[in-house]
Amino acid sequence: MKGDAVFSRLDALEIETPSWAYGNSGTRFHVYPWPGAARTVWERIDDAALVHELTACCPSVALHIPWDTVDDWSALGDYARGRGIRIGAINPNLFGDDSFRLGSLANPDAAVRRRALDKCLDCVEIARQLGSTIISLWLADGTNYPGQDDLRGRHARLLAGLEELYAVLSPDQKLLVEYKFFEPAFYSTDLPDWGTAALVCRHLGPQAQVLVDTGHHPQGTNIEQIVALLVAEGLLGGFHFNNRKYADDDLIVGSVDPFELVRIMHEIALAEVEASTAFMIDQSHNVEGKIDAMLQSVMNIQTAYAKALLIDDAVLTTAQTEGDVLGAHRALTDAFETDVRPLLARWRADKGLDSDPVRAFRDGGQAEQRAHERGTAPVESAYEKR
Repeated sequence: MKGDAVFSRLDALEIETPSWAYGNSGTRFHVYPWPGAARTVWERIDDAALVHELTACCPSVALHIPWDTVDDWSALGDYARGRGIRIGAINPNLFGDDSFRLGSLANPDAAVRRRALDKCLDCVEIARQLGSTIISLWLADGTNYPGQDDLRGRHARLLAGLEELYAVLSPDQKLLVEYKFFEPAFYSTDLPDWGTAALVCRHLGPQAQVLVDTGHHPQGTNIEQIVALLVAEGLLGGFHFNNRKYADDDLIVGSVDPFELVRIMHEIALAEVEASTAFMIDQSHNVEGKIDAMLQSVMNIQTAYAKALLIDDAVLTTAQTEGDVLGAHRALTDAFETDVRPLLARWRADKGLDSDPVRAFRDGGQAEQRAHERGTAPVESAYEKR
């Protein structure tokens, strides 16, 4: 693909950033405060808007409910639009409530299931008020011990709750069903893999699709094959992009295995399903800066996408057809080894952007300004209460 064609595809690529990545975060053991980290949803929108300003490809911000709850949703939507972005996916939080100790939609207690479902229904209404078309659902539901609960019973409860949730979606809304093979449940997870998520979506209907989190897989999983099959079945709804070395590490996108990211983006580009696929980042910046780490993730996605677009698919197809194993592999690695930084620099220059958004942020004084205005928000550790 030539430069002009790559430019037009880059123009159309939109990457959603998550509100929760701009605030203080940490590990299971401690939350590390960061100078200037966003303290409120308004400040999180400000930071997301700055990322869009520096990249020109992040026009929406995902919200997490109840973390981002406000009294006036209309005012929040207006504020985001005034900052040059819009509200994107709405993510119900079904793990931050004491009553969900044994699960939410699959909980054995009917009253707890009702509480969880009502939270989801509230999120559909919030999305409707904000003009959001995506409900992004990840459940922490599962069990820790053999015999803890009836596995078929949990699946039936889960489907019953999702059926009621699906029934209230507006015609333009989609339910994206995320999966994770372990944590916080360690014996069984109610949505452990892409196959289970796909079965659930097939059961619900065409407005339900699978959400792939790139960190939610066992070691060695061929994620691009999962993507290819979901595309073939019309079930790929979107991504939560991050990277991992061991499990759900939530590292900067493409920081550990950039070739994997290129291979995933190639499956997307080959099928030309960018317009119907939600590209969303889901990261926790614990020891690095909030905004510059997000900028680096965005840049890495663009880099991987540009390389994927440079793969000579005619050469690749011919090699595959002729059984030329090395030739087919080289078609991928030739593009992967191409330095696309000059191409992306030209694309950014055409839009009046700095060729390096991270450098622009670090040299522009925004970090220092935020640290001065916001200070360092205190964090509370449950262990320090003892």
